[in-house]
Amino acid sequence: MQDLLLLSKITIIAEIINGSVNPIYPEKLPLFLKRTGDIQAWLEARAIDGHRTNSRLLKRALRLEHKDDLSTVLTVNAATITDNFWVKPLDDEITKFDDIRFKENMFDELALTGDVNSFDKPPSKTPELTNTGSFEKCWRLENGEWWMYKAGRQEELFSELLAYHIGITLDFPMAEYETAGGFIKSRDFTKNANVDFEPAISIIGDIQDYIKIYESLLGLSEKIAEQYVNMCYFDGLIYNMDRHEHNFGILRDADTGEVLSLAPFFDHNIALISRGYPTRTPGDALISDFTALLHHIGKPFSTKKITEHGFLKLIQKIPFKPPVTEQVQDPHTFTAKYLMSRQSALQEQNRDLLVMK
Repeated sequence: MQDLLLLSKITIIAEIINGSVNPIYPEKLPLFLKRTGDIQAWLEARAIDGHRTNSRLLKRALRLEHKDDLSTVLTVNAATITDNFWVKPLDDEITKFDDIRFKENMFDELALTGDVNSFDKPPSKTPELTNTGSFEKCWRLENGEWWMYKAGRQEELFSELLAYHIGITLDFPMAEYETAGGFIKSRDFTKNANVDFEPAISIIGDIQDYIKIYESLLGLSEKIAEQYVNMCYFDGLIYNMDRHEHNFGILRDADTGEVLSLAPFFDHNIALISRGYPTRTPGDALISDFTALLHHIGKPFSTKKITEHGFLKLIQKIPFKPPVTEQVQDPHTFTAKYLMSRQSALQEQNRDLLVMK
């Protein structure tokens, strides 16, 4: 790998010499680099998922000579929408921060839908090359704000949007979601990198254990650890099977590097009924793992209680239509009852510590 400068906005925060990170401002380094020192892994983790069909089309349309993850991110100086970190060659005295910030996206439709009419556009700088995740998606700039558009099946979009409304009802910090025709869109919660978002892998690696993650986050701050407990309860309630180290994280001050809070909760399209209508009685690992975490902490946890009528009202707001099946003739009523059963199971297993109001 070539020698590089690592910057945050206009400040050089490290030199990368022969693959080694030599910090200049250690307090401003990405937390992944503080933890591992592995610059190549950090850069590659910022690349678009090469398994997405539209990712391959995008790389072809952009005439990328080398399509590996490292080459892909270096094409756009490793810049993303949601933080201020970027790189340039060690001897580059010309490229400025303003040059690498994204001001438009000519390849949004190709990234989202594979639109053939976008394929022959002239190559240009696009945030899609660092738009991570396994689902087809894109960034769009609307009235000066970036929005993430995501494609999916009706039941996935239904579940994502319903999860958002449930989280808002419970007063949890939620990334904002809206419908957008046959898609769903989410506002950039960093407000064009006014703060830096860093995924949880930067702090915890690939740990999945709730208690170990909690203890790691407690090392950052008690506030962040408490926010994580809220997220674990939320995942248990909505049957979010896909929480992992890349779809939650923290926010940092973009100028000082100070850790501020857990990021708003996002990415719930593999929750609720997104993978079919659950038939088993709630008692799964999501509920038992939350129970183990709560008893490890040993302090009361307070949250709102939603009635079946309350769930149903939220469900009826969702424009996406989950499928009717032979077993489930009324998806709305089924989903409300399923949520009630999960809420009850969480309360029953944690009756000594879980306070519902």
